[in-house]
Amino acid sequence: MKVLVADSINEKGIENLKEVAEVVVDTSITPEELANTIHEYDGIIVRSRTKLTADVIEKAENMKIIARAGVGVDNIDLDAATKKGIMVVNSPESTSVTVAEHTMGLILSMARKISIADKSVKEGKWEKKSFMGVELRNKTLGVIGMGRIGSQVVNRCKAFGMDAMAYDPYLPEEVAKQMGVELTDLDTVLKNSDFITIHVPLTPETKHSISAEQFDLMKDTAYIVNCARGGIIDEDALYDALVNNKIGGAALDVYEEEPPKESKLFELDNIVLTPHIAASTKEAQRDAAIIVADEIIDLANGKNPRNVLNMPRIDNNTFQEVAPYIELCEKLGSFISQGVNGKIKEIEIIYTGELAEIKNLEILTRTVIQGAVNPFLSSPVNAVNAPLVAKDRGISITEGRRDNSKGYDSLIKVIAKSASDEFSVVGTHLHESRILKVNDYWVDVIPEGHMFIAKYEDVPGSIGKIGTKLGEHNVNIGIMQVGRDEKGGRAIMVLTLDKEIPKEVIKEIQALDNVYEANGLEL
Repeated sequence: MKVLVADSINEKGIENLKEVAEVVVDTSITPEELANTIHEYDGIIVRSRTKLTADVIEKAENMKIIARAGVGVDNIDLDAATKKGIMVVNSPESTSVTVAEHTMGLILSMARKISIADKSVKEGKWEKKSFMGVELRNKTLGVIGMGRIGSQVVNRCKAFGMDAMAYDPYLPEEVAKQMGVELTDLDTVLKNSDFITIHVPLTPETKHSISAEQFDLMKDTAYIVNCARGGIIDEDALYDALVNNKIGGAALDVYEEEPPKESKLFELDNIVLTPHIAASTKEAQRDAAIIVADEIIDLANGKNPRNVLNMPRIDNNTFQEVAPYIELCEKLGSFISQGVNGKIKEIEIIYTGELAEIKNLEILTRTVIQGAVNPFLSSPVNAVNAPLVAKDRGISITEGRRDNSKGYDSLIKVIAKSASDEFSVVGTHLHESRILKVNDYWVDVIPEGHMFIAKYEDVPGSIGKIGTKLGEHNVNIGIMQVGRDEKGGRAIMVLTLDKEIPKEVIKEIQALDNVYEANGLEL
């Protein structure tokens, strides 16, 4: 086995890898050189410098594994690697402690004004009265996202005598109780926390999810930290909140533009800024190198790597049969997770028609789960680790098969159940992914882009009121589908919109007469 180490990693990982492979270290390789030589290698290790684009991956004729010594894989075209049959692995556990420790460091720096006090002393000043701080003891830490890093932060805050509350749509109540965390909604976390730390991914749902409205909810003494991804916090709104003393302070390790240039935040003393170094420790880099080397060693020894980010291998014949439905399954999962009210407790997947006759549909089931849990988690969820993630979150998965596909070659029905709701969707593939039923109401929509669902009483004027409300807020309807159980009964409306529907507009529609539920979806 021949492996290229294209970016600098800890020497320990290279030493371990040499036991099973011929290792070539070229940490200055150019994109052109990589494209011309990648066909020679069975594996490659990268960090963030090397870009593995679709064009480069297409030339990787012998490549079996791509290993990212770190967490983010923005520099790797996962789709291209999957199509090429190349495993992509990373080392997510390597940075959990490191990022959590940096988060605590920023919290302490804000609470005790360490960074600006340091600057003052170095300028020859002695301004003790200007740097009055606060204790962490008996304060409340609010955690947005309780994955590996968020959990590590909670463990550390407990040592400082802090209380903790968290917002995480998928964390089971019993797990939160075991950790001594009060699980609640986002607004409650924002209103009641003295320190707030963010550990969620940057998605269309989370982009600018902390903006002016959220800062207005926070205490004027509250502090907020972001060591996750730039763009989750609206930096213009943050500047306004800091300048007008709407909050006590902030700390950022990540930015909407990196590196940030001429930011207004640079002018302020009540913010601590670090250059995206939360994961930068010797230990984390060492562990990342060892972990990815071990993944390649396992593959060389015929074992399955643990941190595979793309779909598992299946035989080519089965893959050809199920391939058209993979995109549909991910969209069905995302659709039900955004459409159901409350935390999902159970997902049921029912295959009918020709699909029901295929013995191994594991990849489709895993992809449904991937779509269902991915929008809300900070760590990458894929067809390999999705079932384990669902299990850890207390979500039970059942799979069923039926013969009758009601005139279609194949149908897939996905049902999500929470403590207070049950939501279902039926889809098929007809040259493209299509949704045919929502909550057993017949519709016919393409699941993509900005979507909206409203459940309402089928009485005159209901549809018009919803359309008028959208028009008032300059939200244009692209496609409308409606379905009902009986005249004058309950009905459902599924819309494709030209832009994302603001949350405040959804609230206004929910308040309309005869509307009993409304949700915006991003697919």
